[in-house]
Amino acid sequence: MAITETRACTSPALSSSPAARGNNFGKRRPQGSRNKATIALQALLDEEGEQITRKAIEMAKAGDTAALRLVIDRLIPPVRERRLSLELPKIETPAGVVAAIGVVLDAVGAGSITPSEGQALAGLLEAQRKNMETLELEARIAAVEQSIEKERSKR
Repeated sequence: MAITETRACTSPALSSSPAARGNNFGKRRPQGSRNKATIALQALLDEEGEQITRKAIEMAKAGDTAALRLVIDRLIPPVRERRLSLELPKIETPAGVVAAIGVVLDAVGAGSITPSEGQALAGLLEAQRKNMETLELEARIAAVEQSIEKERSKR
């Protein structure tokens, strides 16, 4: 039994270059190009797509579970986002943001929104809190600068 050693391309300069291992000719397919099979299938769908779709729907109606799955998975796009109905308190201060995040956490705990939806809402609320704090700091800095100018003008 022979033991062989293989070495991967460890040089950072070569690992992403056209001469990287596995790409001996330095040629890559142009971005956005398609292979011949994909082009042929697209041409078939352009010509016969409507009839194929109708046939798949007929087969699904007749009880073919594979056709039904195809119709549902391919013809009805998955919902990526949904509208949320969540009653948030009025947000006028950073403390209001904290209260709103509490409402979001309660909704996640109750199961009325998913954890990822809660995370997205909390991120939006956190961005709002940072905006409020930035505006507050800007006003405070302007007030300090104005008082310094008043002190300088008195001298």
